[in-house]
This record gives sequence, C-alpha cells and structure tokens, in this order.
Amino acid sequence: QLQLVESGGGLVQPGESLRLSCAASGFTLDYYAIGWFRQAPGKEREGVSCISGRGGSTNYADSVKGRFTISRDNTKSTVYLQMNSLKPEDTAVYYCAAVPRITAVQPMCPAKNLYHYWGQGTQVTVSS
Repeated sequence: QLQLVESGGGLVQPGESLRLSCAASGFTLDYYAIGWFRQAPGKEREGVSCISGRGGSTNYADSVKGRFTISRDNTKSTVYLQMNSLKPEDTAVYYCAAVPRITAVQPMCPAKNLYHYWGQGTQVTVSS
C-alpha cells in the first residue's frame, strides 16, 4: 500500500524549532520529488517547500525562506522539514506529498494538483 506518514508536529512557543518527518512506504521514494504544504483554519492549502528526487534541488515559499530547511534521506525513505524561528503564523496542519521526480522543483515548486500521493497531516501550533 502506497503511503506517506507525517510526524513531528506539536505545540511550541514562538522562536522555537520543530522537525517534521515524512516517511514513505510501498513505493521507491527517490523516484519522487516531495513537497511540504500547510493549511491553516479557513485558508487554502499552500506550498511551503519542495525537494527534488535525489535532493539536489530545493525551493521555498518566501514566508519560510531562511527559517525552514527541507532535506531527504532516501535510504530511510524519509523527507524532513526543519523549522526554526517559528512564528504564530506558521500554525497549520502540515502535509507532505509526492510527485514524479521528472517534475521540476525549479524555478518554483510543482502545483499541488500535480502531486500523486498525500499524507494525512501533522498539526503544528505556535503559541505563547
């Protein structure tokens, strides 16, 4: 069964850090580029970051540049999102999704309708 499972969310204070993980099973992860998305209550799901199939290329939304870092370990079938200097506006459910690696992540991340597989999401809450 093809599956993506996110983990690592939680409640943190502004300025703190979290690392999200996206674990894949049932398919070969390095055949896919991975995107991280987030959805806050009452808002549309938006792209946060993406990484190419072998990890050589990444991209970020302007709102997270310099604070978030995406990486992947294909030997562990896992993609990570390191989130530093978190702000209350980062509060959302975070999702990872997979798109065939032929899809470029430059000059911008693939549109969300191109992704084939989605995880169930993990909640991130930033509040004092």
